[in-house]
Amino acid sequence: MLERFDLDGKAVVVTGGGRGLGRGMALALAEAGASVMVAARTQEQLDRVAGEIRAAGGTAATFAFDATNPDQAGEMIGAAVREFGKVDAVFANAGGGGGATAEFHEYPADGFDAVLATNLKSNFYTSRAAAAQMIKQGHGGVIVVTASGTAMRGNRQFAYPTAKGGVISLAKSMAVMLAGHDIRTHCIVPGFVSQAPPKDDQERAFREQRGKFLPAQRLGEWWEMGPLAIFLASDASSYMTGHSFVIDGGGLAGGLGPIAFRPRHEW
Repeated sequence: MLERFDLDGKAVVVTGGGRGLGRGMALALAEAGASVMVAARTQEQLDRVAGEIRAAGGTAATFAFDATNPDQAGEMIGAAVREFGKVDAVFANAGGGGGATAEFHEYPADGFDAVLATNLKSNFYTSRAAAAQMIKQGHGGVIVVTASGTAMRGNRQFAYPTAKGGVISLAKSMAVMLAGHDIRTHCIVPGFVSQAPPKDDQERAFREQRGKFLPAQRLGEWWEMGPLAIFLASDASSYMTGHSFVIDGGGLAGGLGPIAFRPRHEW
């Protein structure tokens, strides 16, 4: 059974892989045997993650790019093929930025466009380039996009959850459109997951206090994204496609209110 989780011989791309949850996925995928290309904007961060993978005996490559640029997304996939000879799985994880906090009726159009570009269009561009390569290869593959638990709640920084809600729908539509090419697609929906180990005791105490409001009684850790990524990239999930996998310590199930909610008189 454990052999079905083995990624030996697989070539995997992780965008947004220079830090946080992307780093956690990249390290885990490499530990499971995959050759991993980590891609993001900042070369210094990419070099650090690739160095960690190589130090552990794994195979890694890097590519610095702007995920909001469709041409660069294609170049990134092409670079992975030149490096590894193929692409078996792609984790479109790039994103970030909650956007402006203006009132809805005053929200700037350019701000809305920028958040959509970073958090929705970037997923589409990377996924489209990945799908084209996988179809060309002719042996299927896996595409995983990253949304957010905010997509399933109201939020005053509404552009971000709007974009992430689109990511969830993107994964479902890709599943329907790409199944005939043996390409499986999924969406990871993280919530209440720490991006890195705490910097000091004060931050550790803050996280412990915040975690008490979750059914799991703690926040998630960045490395806990790794086992889920391995499962989705492996043959262990071969009959699954089009699904969203929520990893939030039961926050949605427990009915936790939206982050930054305040009584109306404090707005």
